[in-house]
Amino acid sequence: FRAQGKTVFFGGYHPSFMKEVAIRHADSICLGEAELNIPRMIEDYRADRLEPFYKSELVNLDSLPALNRSLINKKAYFITNVLQATRGCHHRCTFCSVAPFNEYTLRNRPIGKVLEELKSMGRYILFMDDNLTLNREYAKELFTQMIPLKKKWFSQCGVGLAEDDELLHLAAKSGCRGLFIGFESLSQQSLSTWKKHCNRRKDYLDVVHKLHKKGIAICAAFVFGCDEDNRDVFATTLDFLLEANADSIQSTRLTPFPGTPLFDQMQKEGRLIDNDWSHYDFFHVVYEPKNMDKETLHSGTAWLQKEFYSYKNIARRVSRAIKYLDSDILLKVVIPVNLGYRFKLSRYGAFELGRCFQP
Repeated sequence: FRAQGKTVFFGGYHPSFMKEVAIRHADSICLGEAELNIPRMIEDYRADRLEPFYKSELVNLDSLPALNRSLINKKAYFITNVLQATRGCHHRCTFCSVAPFNEYTLRNRPIGKVLEELKSMGRYILFMDDNLTLNREYAKELFTQMIPLKKKWFSQCGVGLAEDDELLHLAAKSGCRGLFIGFESLSQQSLSTWKKHCNRRKDYLDVVHKLHKKGIAICAAFVFGCDEDNRDVFATTLDFLLEANADSIQSTRLTPFPGTPLFDQMQKEGRLIDNDWSHYDFFHVVYEPKNMDKETLHSGTAWLQKEFYSYKNIARRVSRAIKYLDSDILLKVVIPVNLGYRFKLSRYGAFELGRCFQP
């Protein structure tokens, strides 16, 4: 585009954390959030005074304008009834880029504005929050006021939801039907290494059972490749997932993204072995693991994916989920998500690669 005389803006996580690299390929970089930066960038572009970098303070979510949803091509997305109630995270997990991008801050939108937006949307809702229940008192108030709306909603939260009976009850009553939860690891040592302290000493099996009893499906996220992991971690984790009947999973290879403490640590230790940024995608091993070789980490993760998303195991967990999930959630969400993951992983070659691993 630049060779054709076009002006190129970059933004997002990678350009924000590696601005000096990104600016080699663009005319201007939006550092951090876009809401305050982009209007300035467009104004300066039109006035022929474009600067290389634009950095704003964190956005005040109170002032966010309503979206013009008529511009969205509904056929292009699985769901378009998407919104945010909160943004950011104050935890300091070493592998996470969300928290540093948001300057380790959690912000809440006014509940009245969230409710107003919800009323304009369909019945099925996706909250694109980093952790919707991180501020428990805010979440309780939001869920209480959502009950009359009779929505069915999905989001991402931490395992702490299961510790607070009132919060869990309100989430379910307000229409929560599915959650993406970062379990990350079964190992207490791994959680400590990653500073995932909010997950330590939690009974994961109890967490899953509590949510299932409330009619909430779970997409369980696990990360493989911590320095404490060895080749046994894949079979152990698969056993837990099948016993708990996790409704779907996101299982990834540990990826030290630029901007994270993990990246800085591995760079300092000389353990980064791949500088091709296109490989920082959860599907490649870009560093040298400690207790297994990178081939074992790569194929072991693929093996777990192959086993979990086998047709046999998909059918098994769907037949068990009939006891605790609404039929529409099974048909419209759980089954499509499982088949979608299976298709995506198969296309990436995970099933073929998984056959190379012997647990």
